[in-house]
Amino acid sequence: MISETFRAFIAVDLPASVKSFLSEAQEALKLYGFRVKWVRPQNIHLTIKFLGDTAVADADKIAEAMTLAVRDCPVVALAAKGIGVFPNVRRPRVIWAGLNGQLEILANLQRTLDDHLADLGFPRETRAFKSHLTLGRVKGKIPAARMEKAIDKLKEFESESFEINQIILFKSELRPDGAVYTRVHRVTF
Repeated sequence: MISETFRAFIAVDLPASVKSFLSEAQEALKLYGFRVKWVRPQNIHLTIKFLGDTAVADADKIAEAMTLAVRDCPVVALAAKGIGVFPNVRRPRVIWAGLNGQLEILANLQRTLDDHLADLGFPRETRAFKSHLTLGRVKGKIPAARMEKAIDKLKEFESESFEINQIILFKSELRPDGAVYTRVHRVTF
């Protein structure tokens, strides 16, 4: 039986060179021995909007909302820079790489997309948009001092600059060996 819904999110895919750079950051973090489920480098992306379970029949409407959202958006120049954690170093749950560059344009794109998706019935984001690239999810306790040391060691790392000029609607399938992402729609700006 074919499912009538799929787990969906809208994101920016990253250039292979940036994913490779982020993989090197993951390797440096692994030296600390943290219990973390690391995101496979090929799956690292910049989420703009998580949609959750989404009707397959709504995919074309979502693509139209994406097209409207990027209509006046310029190409955005970014770079991965530094490491951080959510929610904080005392209770880290997610290890991420930050972004540097034209973050206000990126935030405007996220707000515009959120507005167009709200018109389709998707709930608006209640938290402020924090652009980040998830590197791993913490699976055990990490002493705050060790996490601070790791963050401090990698605070100056910065990838080459890259440009984003498209957003992608992805289907996410959670599997025991990791998530599999399939492109459903791509919208270029």
